[in-house]
Amino acid sequence: MQRWRGLEDIPQDWGRSVVTIGSYDGVHRGHQLIIGRAVERARELGVPSVVVTFDPHPSEVVRPGSHPPLLAPHHRRAELMAELGVDAMLILPFTTEFSRLAPADFIAKVLVDKLHARLVIEGPNFRFGHKAAGNVELLTELGAEHDYEVEVIDLRVRGEAGGGEPFSSTLARRLVAAGDVTGAAEILGRPHRVEGVVVRGAQRGRELGFPTANVETLPHTAIPADGVYAGWLHANGEAMPAAISVGTNPQFNGTERTVEAYAIDRVDLDLYGLHVAVDFLAYVRGMLKFDTIDDLLVAMAADVKRCGELVAAAERD
Repeated sequence: MQRWRGLEDIPQDWGRSVVTIGSYDGVHRGHQLIIGRAVERARELGVPSVVVTFDPHPSEVVRPGSHPPLLAPHHRRAELMAELGVDAMLILPFTTEFSRLAPADFIAKVLVDKLHARLVIEGPNFRFGHKAAGNVELLTELGAEHDYEVEVIDLRVRGEAGGGEPFSSTLARRLVAAGDVTGAAEILGRPHRVEGVVVRGAQRGRELGFPTANVETLPHTAIPADGVYAGWLHANGEAMPAAISVGTNPQFNGTERTVEAYAIDRVDLDLYGLHVAVDFLAYVRGMLKFDTIDDLLVAMAADVKRCGELVAAAERD
């Protein structure tokens, strides 16, 4: 998959294409419907498919300080889009100047002049241009003028657990923040992932017999609620069953929230300085402060056992 940053990176001889535009944070199951349809129609028409997205998130430019927690960084979104068969991903730097483009100018500058759109695939709530004044009706109207068609994809409604809400990044973020990583996975179509570099912490886990990878998460990462989770630690091309702790470590009066993953039964790992990923499978319990260290050790052993069972069951499925 080709990756472009800015309109100037698009090849000068780029021909017609099928395009979809959006933040696409998380590339959740609703996004997958739209992107998958774009890929399908592109193949039918014999042209490439292009996903257009933005950096930073538009809300951070329009309303500074309101950047939402991110479900996936751009490199992860690119990986997921490549798996869906997308031919090219265009990341547009979202600046104050860019945010002031009128809807018609946005269409002319991006879709028409650079990507030569033949077909545009969007969800029903797609908005674009200055103050989000453009919608799918205007997109369609401008298509008649600029020789492209528009197809609108209805997002499927989540099951009973989601209260009938459509798939959305907002819903996934809310579930992650509440610690409902199982519900978030239902929206995302896979476990929620947190990434970062392993840094040195207080090394208490090693002293207690459960050495953890202390992950310095990427900026604006959507981090689950404090607690213990089952999941996987991805490092050196290996996915290892893990017991994951999120929180301030109240047992030792900590104040900084951390994400720490213990690769079950792996005490030989040296991951310092490596970029790793942590996938959250299931919530196990809340973050507690125990009366004694011995009580803590008993709880940690039980947590590790439970996490191993949950991962093993998921891998069997």
